[in-house]
Amino acid sequence: MSLSIGIVGLPNVGKSTLFNALTKAQNAEAANYPFCTIEPNKATVVVPDVRLGTLQALVKPQKLTPASVDFIDIAGLVRGASKGEGLGNQFLGNIRECAAILHVVRCFEDENIMHVDGGVNPLRDVETIETELILADLQSLEKRLDKTLKMAKADKTMRSLADELEKLAVHLNEGKPASSFEGGQGAESDLLKKTLAELSLLSAKPVIFCANVDEETLAGSGSNPAVQKLQELAAARGAKTVIICAKIEEELQGLSPEEQREILDSYNIAEPGLDQIVRTGYATLGLISYFTAGEKEVRAWTIASGWKAPQAAGVIHTDFEKGFIRAEIIAYDDYARLGSEAAARSAGVMRTEGKEYVFKDGDVAHFLFNV
Repeated sequence: MSLSIGIVGLPNVGKSTLFNALTKAQNAEAANYPFCTIEPNKATVVVPDVRLGTLQALVKPQKLTPASVDFIDIAGLVRGASKGEGLGNQFLGNIRECAAILHVVRCFEDENIMHVDGGVNPLRDVETIETELILADLQSLEKRLDKTLKMAKADKTMRSLADELEKLAVHLNEGKPASSFEGGQGAESDLLKKTLAELSLLSAKPVIFCANVDEETLAGSGSNPAVQKLQELAAARGAKTVIICAKIEEELQGLSPEEQREILDSYNIAEPGLDQIVRTGYATLGLISYFTAGEKEVRAWTIASGWKAPQAAGVIHTDFEKGFIRAEIIAYDDYARLGSEAAARSAGVMRTEGKEYVFKDGDVAHFLFNV
């Protein structure tokens, strides 16, 4: 299980600059992690986690494998993209399988960079993108609805599903995202959920708003009404906002950790914007990490918060879940404090947990299974 984030936005909002920073981050880590650019518009980067480095120093494994995040970038969307305007509509399919959407919004003034709609207005820009995503969803939905109506002639269950899809079509036509649609009861609800999962509607995905600002705003030396408006919009929808300067993020790549820290300190920034995006993505999707630690490998694994032990084991291999017997768990803080698995066992902080154990962020686990 890995986190995947699709990047959307209007042209000239800093989307490409941000993606270039992601790509450079990927290349910079190539020495110790097998990154690759699968497609020109896809970058895979590590999930920043200092705990993994601590475990590496203690265990001294042959191999270190961090968790990873896939970022998928598409061409800037413009008004009318769903009808073929611009290029972005050709690539919307590339982000349908993403778990979340990072909506990059321009919140800086620069007379040298033309805004496609004439000026900086985050609320208008958000509405433009959201409208295009909803219209693209309508196209997908109408195709499925036609198919379902044909099946409904001989299947009453399909008739019920068609009714729900028609309600959703009305909802989308009113300019409302699929994420706010409520429909289906009982068995109908299960069938509707399955159908919507197959459609993977863009407007149903969790959104993280990314305010791309100038250096002055990032340093906190000037107010930025555009950022305030975007934050208010996000808060009203229960979404999160990250504030970055894509230009600075790109400049950070290729520098030593010491040089990066020096630049970040000059802007009073605690962590790079890319780290903020990944952390916010995990929080938005309710994801956590657990670790396995041995001489051959120390590795981070991504799971959903609330997963029980067999599910957590299953991300390593399906056999681990099928034949799960028990898990031996050490909390990360105990492992770091005591320095080894043996010391944790001697101190009595290694626990044996069964199938009902709910994994916690930072658990260091060893699984016993039989198939």
